[in-house]
Parts: sequence; C-alpha cells; structure tokens
Amino acid sequence: MNAPTPPELALDLAPLWKPFTANRAFKAAPRLLVAAEGVYYTSHDGRRILDGTAGLWCVNAGHGRPEIVAAIKRQAEVLDYAPPFQMGHPVEFEAAARLVAHAPAGFSHAFFCNSGSEAADSALKIALAYHRARGEGTRQKLIGRERGYHGVNFGGMSVGGIPGNRKAFGQLVAGVDHLSTTHDLEHNAFTRGEPQWGAHLADELERRIIPLHDAANIAAVIVEPFAGSAGVLLPPRGYLARLREICDRHGILLIFDEVISGFGRLGHAFAAERFGVMPDLITCAKGLTNGSVPMGAVIVREGIYDTVVNAAPAGAIEFPHGYTYSGHPLAAAAAIAAIGVFEREGLYARVRELEPYFESAVHELRGKPNVIDIRNLGLVAAVELAPRPGAPGARGQEVFLKCYERNLMVRFTGDSIAVSPPLVIERGEIDTLFETLGKVIADVA
Repeated sequence: MNAPTPPELALDLAPLWKPFTANRAFKAAPRLLVAAEGVYYTSHDGRRILDGTAGLWCVNAGHGRPEIVAAIKRQAEVLDYAPPFQMGHPVEFEAAARLVAHAPAGFSHAFFCNSGSEAADSALKIALAYHRARGEGTRQKLIGRERGYHGVNFGGMSVGGIPGNRKAFGQLVAGVDHLSTTHDLEHNAFTRGEPQWGAHLADELERRIIPLHDAANIAAVIVEPFAGSAGVLLPPRGYLARLREICDRHGILLIFDEVISGFGRLGHAFAAERFGVMPDLITCAKGLTNGSVPMGAVIVREGIYDTVVNAAPAGAIEFPHGYTYSGHPLAAAAAIAAIGVFEREGLYARVRELEPYFESAVHELRGKPNVIDIRNLGLVAAVELAPRPGAPGARGQEVFLKCYERNLMVRFTGDSIAVSPPLVIERGEIDTLFETLGKVIADVA
C-alpha cells in the first residue's frame, strides 16, 4: 500500500521556514520522506528511494539500526535530560571515553556540542584559550581556506570560504584570512583518488599568510581533510602533511574539520588516519550518532585540555563555553551505540574493500554529456558538470530533481553532483546508483 500523499497527511506547509532550501519552490512540489531502512528512504507517495547521500553525509551505518534505536529508547526511559553545567551524568563520560578511544592515538579529551557548526566554533575557541593559557594571547588570528565549509555559526562562517554562505552576512569575525583552494581542473580533472598536483599550495601559509600576519598572532589553521559541501574537493597528495609541518614550525594549531570525513567515509575512523597526518584538534558530528540524534564534538590531542584547565585559578570555570544540550543523555547513548556498530561490523574495512568497485563505477560516467570532472576517494565522489551559460547551478539542480523522480537521492553543490552512500551499500546498489545518475545526466544534457 502506498504511503499517503501530502494532502492526505493534512500537512500545513506554510509555518515552516526550511533551512538551505528554496522554500517557495519546495512547498509548491514538496519532497517528503516518511520512513527509512538500510540504504533506502520511503517517500510520501510510497516510492523506495536509494539514499545516495547517507542522509546529509551522516547515516553512515544505514538507516533504522535497531541497536541505536534501542539505546536511545532505554536512555529516554531512565534519564531524559541532565544539566551539563556544574552537573554530569554517567553516559556522557562513557561516550567521551569511547570517542577518544576511537580517535587516532594521541588524542585525550572530547568536548561535546550539538552539531558540526557548533563543533567548529568550539574548536576555534579552544585554540584561542590554549594560546592564552600558554601566555601567547596575541595569537588570535584564524586561517581557513577558500571553498571550505565549517558550518553556519559566526566563527565557522568566517573561516569558511563558500561565498554564497557569507554574502548575506559579511565578514563576521575580524582577523581571518584564507588559503587558496586546492581545486584545479586544469591539472587534476578525472583524478582517481588523491590528486598528484597541488601539494605546493600549502606553502602559501608560510609564503604569504605568516609574513602578512606574523606567526605570533596566528592561533590556528582549520581545513577539511576533503571539502565536502563545496563539492568533494580532495587534497593533493602531500598537501596536508606540508600544512602540518608549517604549523609545527610556527607554533600554530592545526584543526581538521572531520564532520563529513569522520566515521568511515574514507575507510578509517577519521581521515587523519587515511592521510597519515595528525592535527591538534578534530571536529566531528553527523556520523557520530549515525544521524539519529544531534551531536557534535571536538577531540583534542594530549596536552591541550591540561594546558587550559591548569592555567585557571582553583575553582574557576576554565573554559567558559558550552551548550544546554552538550553531552545530552540521548545523544551520548546514541553515540556509544553507533561507535559499537562501526567497530563490531568492521565498516571501515568494508569501505576499503568497496572503494575500487565504487571508483570504477563512478568513472564509467566519464564521457557523459557535460561531465567535466569526476573525483573520488573512499565512498565519496563528485561528478562535476559544465554550467549552463548564464545559469550556474541550474544543470546540477535539474539532475538532483530528476534523480529523485527516478528513486535516487543525490546532493548538488552548484553543478557538482555529490554521492556519499551509507557504508553498508552493496555492489548491486552501487551499480543502480551510478546507472541511474548516468541516465539522468544524459537526459538533462
């Protein structure tokens, strides 16, 4: 039996102001999801939609995991909420211990928040507090990267480098600069895996930014190991290692925003392990609870927590920052359960096993009309399309809409189509995903 259509659901669409959505167009033809299981959604009209994006880069272990559902239910029955300021509850401490153990070696503490946006702002504040605690309070400048995305809070938007996300609000935080993007089609189009060209772009930090601002004034550099929301922009081989070396030479903290790349997307718990480069702070969210309950976190390497905490007078609040829902009991329970699923089922190793098949399948789209680039790593890929003259983004949006009509959900950023399915996807479903996408690209041409 088909699920009810929107009128039968008796929904009033008017009161809701939807985020990052063309509200008038959406409400004229809404796309409603009413159920989910495994790698499929069910639409309001009863169709089975292959989830090619793991929700919003977050449902890494697939939808409807009974272990996570049961953990949330049990926790809600016992303790629904506990204040995080000057109080605590056992589950948040267990979740922090599990997360730190899951992180790369050398990380010691986790600070909880509610989203990737909050994790980015929290990490920036931790960086500032760390330098102040060390007696280097002049280190207040923050360095991001063009086409980087670090959420929508004031700090994250300022270090972020996606113009469309900032033009309505201006430069929100002073003392911010940006590295150049690593994306260059002239040198790296149709690369399989990490691009070979572009590691030298990291040298801009030492060639331009440090001389301009003085290292003594720079607190941190924040980058995504791969830029997800900008259209899956992969780091050139050796680029991240060079950033690490430069930051080390000048006493600058390096922050990896792993909100998208964390929890298996590249075949490891964190992309830092995939690239063999350890930052000082890692932000995460999304896959942390498998998308089931909002939660974010900043994981810090050994020494950062102690430096901040021990510099404050006894009895003082050492780091005046946090949220009403930091370490929320339901979110903490979901995180513990999700990490358990990732570990028990060996999902990261599964990604490494599927990666060659996934790579081969996406590169079969080379030669389709208007395809100007394909890039991939782990279980993430992007197909970039030539923009229509005078209408950038229109072709990408049409592909997104027509894919949904054909029971496939993808994401579009401008004219780049991003694919990041749940890690439990099967080979046959990978075939269906890219066959459908290829047919739509051809039809939209």
